[in-house]
Amino acid sequence: MPGPDAGDGRSADLGRWFSTALPGTALGALGRRRAWGPLASSAYGRRSSPAELADGLSLLHGKPVAVLTGAGISTGSGLPDYRGPHAVPRSPMTYQEFTGSDLARRRYWARSSVGWTRFRAARPNPGHIALARLGPALPILGVITQNVDDLHRRAGSAPVVDLHGRLDRVRCLGCDALIGREGLHRRLLAMNPGFAARLDQLAREAETAPDGDAEVDRTHDFRYPPCALCGGVLKPDVVFFGESARPGTVHRATALVEAAQALLVLGSSLSVQSGLRLVRRAEAAGAAVVILGDGPTRGDDRATLRLHGLLDPVLTGWAEQLGR
Repeated sequence: MPGPDAGDGRSADLGRWFSTALPGTALGALGRRRAWGPLASSAYGRRSSPAELADGLSLLHGKPVAVLTGAGISTGSGLPDYRGPHAVPRSPMTYQEFTGSDLARRRYWARSSVGWTRFRAARPNPGHIALARLGPALPILGVITQNVDDLHRRAGSAPVVDLHGRLDRVRCLGCDALIGREGLHRRLLAMNPGFAARLDQLAREAETAPDGDAEVDRTHDFRYPPCALCGGVLKPDVVFFGESARPGTVHRATALVEAAQALLVLGSSLSVQSGLRLVRRAEAAGAAVVILGDGPTRGDDRATLRLHGLLDPVLTGWAEQLGR
């Protein structure tokens, strides 16, 4: 389950973001629960005026822009977020749990098999599409996403840096080989025919998370395969809590921010350092930082301009104003 620190060798493990959340805030209270869940609903619903939104577009237009996105841009595709007002509290599996326990891996792959059924059906929504249309108009140098759904690339944005990986790929922890998640899904169902027979029922009953995980009971006898090349442990190619992002990925994300004159943050609470660090990098470089979304973020005090609203209509409006 993605969301830990995209470490660069100098920073603390971001699986510990809970302990660094500001004491006394909604984020701090969430941290003490060691679970994902909604922030206070009163923090949502604010909308910036048309004049403020126009100021945001003017601030961005004509500058090389890097974009950072979070789960909020994919809610319109049917993928729930972790901290929105309707988020379901949950305690995500850590990298240490997954790599250190066979039972934990059985639980993960069983739950993920149910969640994958819904996750793979997600399609780019108007927000993804509008952002891709804005690409040549602002111009956008690239999109850095904390999401693992690959929807930006499918909508036409390029280049895209998948800061926390992609759920449609699986990586061997032994030989680093990559395989497709869909092929592994078919193999998992073939190895667990009783589970496969109940899959549709389980999918209807499950509470699905943004990374395709789902709440499923009775997973101790679920079977999963080793790597076909080396016999190693297979893991989804996403960054778990307690794990750092791949150095090359962090380098590409940082390079995009450093090359930009503005950073546009969309639908991210910036609760983990992988995103917040990029905001700090942009601020230190003197770039404009525009944060757009519904609800609070940990980067609000660093924003040149903080805009409030739903992403789909704002981004679509901006694209229309620029003739895209």
